[in-house]
Amino acid sequence: MSTATATAPSPTSAPVAQGKVTQLRVLNSEWIKLRTLRSTPITLLVAVAAEVGLGILVTYLRASHPRHGGVEHINGAELSLAMYRLAQLAVGVLGVLIISGEYTTGMIRASLSAVPKRLPVLWAKAAVYGAVLLVLMTIASLAAFYGGQAVLSSYGQAAHMSDPGVTRVVFGTALYLTVIGLLGVATGALIRNSAGAIAALFGVLLVLPGLADLLPATWVPNVVPYLPSKAGEALLNVVPDPSLMSPWNGFALFVGYAVVLLAAAAVLLKRRDA
Repeated sequence: MSTATATAPSPTSAPVAQGKVTQLRVLNSEWIKLRTLRSTPITLLVAVAAEVGLGILVTYLRASHPRHGGVEHINGAELSLAMYRLAQLAVGVLGVLIISGEYTTGMIRASLSAVPKRLPVLWAKAAVYGAVLLVLMTIASLAAFYGGQAVLSSYGQAAHMSDPGVTRVVFGTALYLTVIGLLGVATGALIRNSAGAIAALFGVLLVLPGLADLLPATWVPNVVPYLPSKAGEALLNVVPDPSLMSPWNGFALFVGYAVVLLAAAAVLLKRRDA
């Protein structure tokens, strides 16, 4: 006489429900990556410290020790925000590392295996980092501006947000730094090597304008205003610089460079092996 023995199914044999890959889920994944990356808080802290801390310090030193030992008229808004030049190094480097670091460690294979269409990964990295930068750099720009004006008020040279061009420069600084970060993401995706991408990014942004001094004088007006950094910096002058593009046209061109690089990175991401 035989008896049948019922065996309870093993808990480990239960099918695992797998959710559909959506852009929202990829965004959440990239947000987790960004905030848990060790270099993120350090690099962003350096950017904020450069723009706010050094900005206030430079403002104080310039106001308390005027050039040529006499009374000097100071553009308070531009002076207090001048350290964006250092902050851009930090946000640009982090933008590169966000994606090139995954190629270095090999984690990019796991990311692209989880998201076979690939492009949502790039869009999510750019969107998450861009949003973080826009919020953080806006706060930093406001802090640098108001901190600098608090210093300059003792010398009777403080600027005010209601002054012509000041609001554009304050919020334009945050926009400029956000686009720098996106250029970093695009360059990292294109070159996929951290050192090479960082060198390329800042070669174009910082070295290329210096090399423009070697051009014939007749070429300069037709070349320099359209360089990426010069186009973006047109937004950062309280009184528009006649040698550059108009503020918003220059910034539009600057954004265009970022869009073109991100589009090129998207094409290569689809075509190249991880």
